[in-house]
Amino acid sequence: MSLPDLIGAALGFLLTIAIFSYLVGDNQFFRIAVHLFVGATAGYVGAVLVYNVLLPQLFIPLLFGSWGERLLRGVPFILGGLLLFKLSPRYARLGTASMAVMVGIGAGVAIGGAVLGTIFSQIGASANSFNLGNGLILLVGTLATLIYFQFGIRQTAGETSLVQQVLSGVGILGQVFIAIAFCALFEGVYASALTAFIDRVSSLLTFLQMLLPF
Repeated sequence: MSLPDLIGAALGFLLTIAIFSYLVGDNQFFRIAVHLFVGATAGYVGAVLVYNVLLPQLFIPLLFGSWGERLLRGVPFILGGLLLFKLSPRYARLGTASMAVMVGIGAGVAIGGAVLGTIFSQIGASANSFNLGNGLILLVGTLATLIYFQFGIRQTAGETSLVQQVLSGVGILGQVFIAIAFCALFEGVYASALTAFIDRVSSLLTFLQMLLPF
């Protein structure tokens, strides 16, 4: 193993031990490892934004592009500059337009992604896989969950009509499907965390075997 590889393995070993030290309580070694992780992540994200977004998408077209490209990139450049005024309480109102544009675009992207990427795709998948078995379970689970969120949560103690009793029963079934979905999500997160833990333990053992062969 070369010297850079050895240094990298040693740093990974020390940082892993520092993270595992949290098992015995909060300590300075754990905080140093967390700060290094946050700093490295922030530096990486900043470098990606500069070299993949700001330079090719904004500054290079502004400096070397055609007049049309300069006008097109000038709008986000001005809005971004106005957004910096939010740092000052005295001139914060100058950045309101930039915040409005950013929130509006974010809301539009989120709603469009939810409708096109989630609702329509789920409806299409349910329709394609519909049969007497899986399709019926998908249909009942979806309807029961929607009924629970629409009617079950807003019920009051005095509502005892037949319709409300039926909706309450369907809402309980929706809660069962919600619990199953949460269990599946938790299992996925736990499996991912366990895989990462096994990988770290394996790297520790590999480093120890490299130093102390046995």
